[in-house]
Amino acid sequence: MPQTPASSPLIWKPVILYIVEASAWLAVVYTINTMLVHAGDFPGLFGMLKALGMSTLDAQPPSNGLHWAVGSIQLASYALALIWPLQQNKSYGSQTLTECKERMSECASYIVAAAFFAVVLIGLVDAIISFLRVENLFVPLFGEALDQQMGRAVTRGMYVQMPLLALSFVLALMLRGQAFVWLASMVVLSELTIVVSRFVFSYEQAFMGDLVRFWYAGLFLFASAYTLLHDGHVRVDVLYARFSEQAKARTNIFGSLLLGLPLCWAILLRGLWSKSSMISSPLTNFEISQSGAGMFVKYLMAGFLLIFVLSMLFQFAGFVADYLRRFESDFEPEEAPTPVAH
Repeated sequence: MPQTPASSPLIWKPVILYIVEASAWLAVVYTINTMLVHAGDFPGLFGMLKALGMSTLDAQPPSNGLHWAVGSIQLASYALALIWPLQQNKSYGSQTLTECKERMSECASYIVAAAFFAVVLIGLVDAIISFLRVENLFVPLFGEALDQQMGRAVTRGMYVQMPLLALSFVLALMLRGQAFVWLASMVVLSELTIVVSRFVFSYEQAFMGDLVRFWYAGLFLFASAYTLLHDGHVRVDVLYARFSEQAKARTNIFGSLLLGLPLCWAILLRGLWSKSSMISSPLTNFEISQSGAGMFVKYLMAGFLLIFVLSMLFQFAGFVADYLRRFESDFEPEEAPTPVAH
């Protein structure tokens, strides 16, 4: 007798699970390797394939031992991104899907948490540096030589902002979860400070507006995956609200596959394809605004798109895994968690 879908999962379900998870890991590998290619002139995937005679694309093959070593790691990382989902999901079932959902959501949460700490720390420190320089307080405190160095985007980016970015990834490991309400509060507070200083004290500087835009852009883009996790996006339900649970699940799964993943990959490929692309160019050149009194963070705002894409890809994977799990449980209602007394 032919087996029912409940006892033997259809082949498309494991394939979909593999596609969404592999897509997320490939995006991480592609982002890191492409930035190494553009910023460090390493060979990357296409350079290594060209060196092995497997590609005719315009790419720089490895030219020395270091490039061969790094290029080999880059090539292996793509293979690992394709193999890792198979290793994690050796079997197919509710337990595997639950674990995949939790794993993908945790990755998305970590990426967003690190980005949250980064925008807070870099925003505060860079605003303080800009304030001291515009008010001619930096030279008496730290000397003219350091003041001149802090006026260079590359120096401030490499020796101030990049260490703070690395610290943010460490803090994200230690302090789980996101605090979007605090970032939103800081946006409101910084905007209130501008209003008070402008209309009460007749004082306003370019870095004050830069800080508001920096934090607001981070809040908008970083919260997208978090909102998807909690199903908090605004919906315009014309047909969807009338669907059955099975139809809603299919709509969300195939919507993620046909709309969500392609959109994220379009941004990623368009933004990082070459050194002059819209994301890689600002990041590799430490692009800043034209105002010398402003903050040196414009290039980081281009990088916000990377955080958006990576976090959304991981959250799409967890989203799809959750709906596949509901198929396996025949859409039985989930038990509400028992309240915990505090």
